[in-house]
Amino acid sequence: MPIDPDVAIGAPPLDKAFSWTSSDVLLYHLGIGAGSRSGDNTDRRALRLTLDDDNLQVLPSFAVVAPTLHDDGPPFLDIPGCDLDLHKILHGSQEVVLHRPVPTSGSATLRSHVTDVWDKGKAAVIVQEGTAVSATGEVLWTVRSSIFVRDEGGFGGDRGRSTRVELPSRDADAESSYPVTPQQALLYRLCGDRNPLHADPEFARGAGFPAPILHGLCTYGITLREVTDALLDGDPSRVGGFSARFAGVVFPGDTIRVRGWHEGDRILLSATVDDRPVLADCVLAPA
Repeated sequence: MPIDPDVAIGAPPLDKAFSWTSSDVLLYHLGIGAGSRSGDNTDRRALRLTLDDDNLQVLPSFAVVAPTLHDDGPPFLDIPGCDLDLHKILHGSQEVVLHRPVPTSGSATLRSHVTDVWDKGKAAVIVQEGTAVSATGEVLWTVRSSIFVRDEGGFGGDRGRSTRVELPSRDADAESSYPVTPQQALLYRLCGDRNPLHADPEFARGAGFPAPILHGLCTYGITLREVTDALLDGDPSRVGGFSARFAGVVFPGDTIRVRGWHEGDRILLSATVDDRPVLADCVLAPA
């Protein structure tokens, strides 16, 4: 059996030491489209993400990619009890919770483990959680993610809980759009995700897509950046957490439409392409 839930969940945590610099932060921000609008090169608010001076801030979604940002090969699927085929894997969901603002440089260790393996019938979902702790012992952030593994379900396990978020019926409090550039995936892959699905046309066709698709985490970062600009005055320090479910694919050349609603102490979001959802069940929590 390619996936053994008991082994995956019962395995000891895995530790990964990593470090980052302001150059890594700037590359990531450029990879998710920061500074791309006319006038951003002179706008002090926009320059919070693209100029390495004392005002540089870090968008919280950077925390998700920081541990693997220097990787230069395909994703390393080292999950105990799981023999996985990269062709059959899609990112299912992602969440990051900030315990303090992400520093513009630093070093940390991410301790992660599998928390659940769900049986969706024709597919399996593997859920992982990790906590990043700085070199001085400070808890920096927690990440939770799931991957969707086609053709690996049917083993009689729990289907998992629903995390559906109902969007308000009223008009959005803010709306924006971002045109994905033809080279967006090729730039973003320099942030540590060299999965050929996002660059190699032949590999993409083998995985069932007509062409390479944009990284789900690039869409995730674009969406968070757009709503931070639109509803939080471009201030990443006001974001305490962000969760989303990947609901569809984005191709270079698509335009991502982002809408946001203030709902109590949260912001609810949607991201669509041609009214087709690409991110769903999105919740931004305040810092």
